[in-house]
Amino acid sequence: MTDTPFPALSRRQVLLGGLGVLGAAVLAGCSGPASSPSVSSRPFGAAPALTPKPGQNVVSATVVPQATTLDIGGTTVNTWAYADSVPGPQIRATAGDLLRVTVDNQLPADTSVHWHGIRLRNVADGVPGVTQDPIGKGEKYVYEFEAPDPGTYFFHPHTGVQLDRGLYAPLIIDDPAEPGQYDLEWIIVLDDWIDGTGTTPDEVLATLTSDQGGSGGMDHGSMPMGPAPFGEAGDVTYPHYVINGRTPAAPTSFDGAPGQRVRMRVINAASDTIFAVALGGHTLQITHSDGFPVQPVQTAAFYIGMGERYDAIVTLGDGVFPLYAEPFNKKGAALATVRTATGQAPTAASRPVELSADVLVGSDLIAADSARLPSQAPDRELELSLDGQMTPYQWGMNGAPFGQNKPLIVGEGERVRINIANKTMMAHPIHLHGHTFALTSTGLRKDTVVLAPMQSQAIEFDADNAGDWALHCHNIYHAEAGMMTLLNYG
Repeated sequence: MTDTPFPALSRRQVLLGGLGVLGAAVLAGCSGPASSPSVSSRPFGAAPALTPKPGQNVVSATVVPQATTLDIGGTTVNTWAYADSVPGPQIRATAGDLLRVTVDNQLPADTSVHWHGIRLRNVADGVPGVTQDPIGKGEKYVYEFEAPDPGTYFFHPHTGVQLDRGLYAPLIIDDPAEPGQYDLEWIIVLDDWIDGTGTTPDEVLATLTSDQGGSGGMDHGSMPMGPAPFGEAGDVTYPHYVINGRTPAAPTSFDGAPGQRVRMRVINAASDTIFAVALGGHTLQITHSDGFPVQPVQTAAFYIGMGERYDAIVTLGDGVFPLYAEPFNKKGAALATVRTATGQAPTAASRPVELSADVLVGSDLIAADSARLPSQAPDRELELSLDGQMTPYQWGMNGAPFGQNKPLIVGEGERVRINIANKTMMAHPIHLHGHTFALTSTGLRKDTVVLAPMQSQAIEFDADNAGDWALHCHNIYHAEAGMMTLLNYG
């Protein structure tokens, strides 16, 4: 890796100074049980309740994070999950609904829930130390928020490296004006899996951030260097890659009939892995990125970074086909079976030829006219550098880790442009909480965008949702080692 200017930090400074209480939660989880005060006695307190508007639908749900044992396809793992399943049970609502979700924390540690991609009120964003206190073990916490935008979203913890366990689930917000024009809908959740295979994500993080600059299980020397566009993407070697919680040894099956049109909602819930996705024998029409419509594009395959979501329409052929997610610059694959007829199921060796064709990079998509931000000159322009290196394992923004870098300050009502410059030799999916932004290059609306090594990308958004908002890399290990800052206003 190419070093970038960066202050020297000890492991403890990286974890505590780098992510404040987020990093502290990791250390607390490793140091044994500790008593947790009730929510009402903490500085943040409970979020104020929302009263439904006249005629507004209320969607209620309960999410139970808990320790569990799962069969992920011939491999049994001890992990943490929502309601004994991976992914957890989906939550579904319609744009404009009020969501009221009770989180009943049955984990042996603090947790939280972040509603990834939703433009919600700040107190419901689920970031301990920024918008709330962590939810202590045995405690309940109620999240209430409106979901203004239809699309494919998901939810997961924002505490330590808990995302790299089984704690994630789809959140689908339907569009009441959606014309449909498809026969089936498949929700496809991709993940890299290491928990319960002889180590845990906390142990991986500890190795990465050790004073010796450990590899965290990554074996860069055994893999080919990735071609464009992402260079050396990912730090951790995973023994398994899964689709909807199943390995290729016992894959998930999606069934249909020849000629049916399917809407595929693809979510990358992985912590350290970019995937290239293809359905053997088919062409995909990409229709949405991070919930927002794009000018439809036909492609054989597409890349999806951590935290990104893409919707695609496909017309099913006659036969049995591999739905294949290939980890970028890593060994292995995630696999599901698409079946419209009898026949032999594909295996992990059934790599589709579509992955040898041009693979679409999502940031090249162009926004649909309905998804474009109104044209306006920016009122404020800010610079954001992505900094750090593998050895020692230190990451940050604007030259320092979170807790030592300065928040980005904007004014309410401003059109804001952030010029992001990746000054590292790693790819980084950058996620902004509480907002969607537009890429100035294409108008594409997103909340998570992947920057290749040494790439720059300008984003614009309207500062219309005041609060303290996290802005960070969605490689969870980079974020925990400091690649995060805050956007503050209001």
